[in-house]
Amino acid sequence: MNITANAFFESVKGKTVAFIGIGTSNLPLIKQFADKGANVVACDRKDFESLGENGVKAKEYGAQLVLGEDYLSSIRADIVFRSPGTPFFREELVKLRENGTIVTSEMEMFFELCPCNVIAVTGSDGKTTTTTIISEILKSAGKTVHLGGNIGKPLLPEIESVRPDDWAVVELSSFQLISMRRSPDIAVVTNLAPNHLDIHKDMQEYVDSKKNIVLHQNAFSKAVLNLDNDISNGFSGDVRGRLTKFSVKEKLFNGAYLDGTKIIYSDYGTVTEIMDHRDIKIPGMHNVENYLAAISAVWGIADVETIVNVAKSFGGVAHRAEFVREYRGVKYYNDSIASSPTRTALGTLSLYDEKIVIIAGGYDKHIPYEPLGPVINNKVKTLILLGDTAPKIEAAVKSADNYNSDEITIINVENMEQAVAEAVSHTTEGDIVSLSPASASFGLYKNFEERGNHFKAIVNGLE
Repeated sequence: MNITANAFFESVKGKTVAFIGIGTSNLPLIKQFADKGANVVACDRKDFESLGENGVKAKEYGAQLVLGEDYLSSIRADIVFRSPGTPFFREELVKLRENGTIVTSEMEMFFELCPCNVIAVTGSDGKTTTTTIISEILKSAGKTVHLGGNIGKPLLPEIESVRPDDWAVVELSSFQLISMRRSPDIAVVTNLAPNHLDIHKDMQEYVDSKKNIVLHQNAFSKAVLNLDNDISNGFSGDVRGRLTKFSVKEKLFNGAYLDGTKIIYSDYGTVTEIMDHRDIKIPGMHNVENYLAAISAVWGIADVETIVNVAKSFGGVAHRAEFVREYRGVKYYNDSIASSPTRTALGTLSLYDEKIVIIAGGYDKHIPYEPLGPVINNKVKTLILLGDTAPKIEAAVKSADNYNSDEITIINVENMEQAVAEAVSHTTEGDIVSLSPASASFGLYKNFEERGNHFKAIVNGLE
């Protein structure tokens, strides 16, 4: 029994609790709070027809719906749950806080009420895979694991069943972290690079949001930082507990590192050889980094044999360099998760020795593409572009010092069907095609999963 959670839900009986967004992740929360006796208000910009089944379910759960363009200014509630996609400093939310309304989030409340140890992962790239690897290792070690956060499942609906000896493993975005004033028992920062600058007012706000993952830890906590990433490593001075690092470049006194092809862990100078990085099932040096981060997080919780068994058997997360099919001798991969230039550069474009065909472009998050240009010129023979960022990516490629128009073909298309059709016509047996957008999906798709699933459906439909 979670006494703290029980007391909280007892306190919300009869109070008006509003949820911003009537999406799949909020529906379990709407039902939970309605079942606990709260007067639930569900708010969304969409009209009822556009909400589809989600709107119907919210009403069935007992929520009053507040819909339309003025949905935020119409909120009258004791407690408001902010969705990660609603900026913390948005004017309507600022006014609510000034007028005494409690504005919180699902993750904030989970951290407040969670009775077990929490491992949380953030970063610009690699956080979902790292979070999943940590979860897989702990489950293989016999632990009961609650996996959620930005990875897709809200955890607050299951808070009453969480036991003190369980483990919560959560992925946290900058949008979740920006308002959090509790940090996890074990914090992991994979790396940081410009991202989400369409939402954050500047890069400093983005970095400061991420830093909340370590700022509120205590002396008994552990922080795992990427030594090879200047921004992540820059958090070192803010760590109050044990400081652990990981690196593919340097040997460490405390943390996991790569020595040649061997993955090593140094526990304050006590060195253990874990495995050859080539034993890791999922490909790419970025996934070696993800394993170094995960190993550093679980060291002392899971044994080496368990870590190695997971590395050899875990096939990766969907939409991350995911093999789709081979068609006419050409292999097609779905890396829709690559929603930033660094993710494409360090992910897909690091995996293959030969030059490949990539499909890129999407929503513009106002992040620089210049560093991606030279990498594309080195690793791509045909570049197929779509979406708002297509001109930026093309400009980055053509302005790079290593650009040679005879060695790369650039094709602009309007949609994914055209992109795949161009890929088919510009490949021969033995080639590799990868969707690796280096951009967010918004505008063309709801999220990277929808984008990746559409790509897979088109490729699997080729005859």
